[in-house]
Amino acid sequence: MLLDEDPATLIHHTVGNFNIQPDKQAVTRINDSLSTLQQSRELRMREAESALRKLSRNLTAMSTQYEEAVVAHDSAKHAAEIVELDTKKFRIAKTATELEIESERLESELEMLKERLADLEAQGLEGDEQTRREREADDATILRLKIFRSLGIDIEADDAGNFTKAVIRNSRKGDVHVVNLDSKFSRFFYANYFWSTMQG
Repeated sequence: MLLDEDPATLIHHTVGNFNIQPDKQAVTRINDSLSTLQQSRELRMREAESALRKLSRNLTAMSTQYEEAVVAHDSAKHAAEIVELDTKKFRIAKTATELEIESERLESELEMLKERLADLEAQGLEGDEQTRREREADDATILRLKIFRSLGIDIEADDAGNFTKAVIRNSRKGDVHVVNLDSKFSRFFYANYFWSTMQG
């Protein structure tokens, strides 16, 4: 015999010297890892499919909205709106120009008023000579009118400022006489007439 011991015994001893437990544990861990990876892969695929379906729904909705917008678009109406906006823009520009012109006119008028105010301040409260004469004449006329009114006589002037009518009231009789004043009669005539009418 080539071997001193029985081959079966040698094989049995050789098998007994092998330690395959760590290899079995490694294989088990590999299988567990493969299972975990498969589950993770399946989960990611489900999430990707869900996201794809959502995007597909959004795309469909947006396509529908786009088609509706295209159908609803009225090019003639759009052109009319553009024309209306252009018209409004022109009106606003015209109004701005008119306001600018009016502003310049008012500024010029303000300067004139400032110059007039300066002249009046230089003349003082009494005004210039012509103004004083006119005021003195007006004061005398107002005084005469007050005297006539106190006697029951109202003198009326026309649009030109000329005294053309007298209203005479007789308080004792309750009469009212209207007299048209004519320059062909003298003041003395009217004075006597007024007096006699009041005494009536």
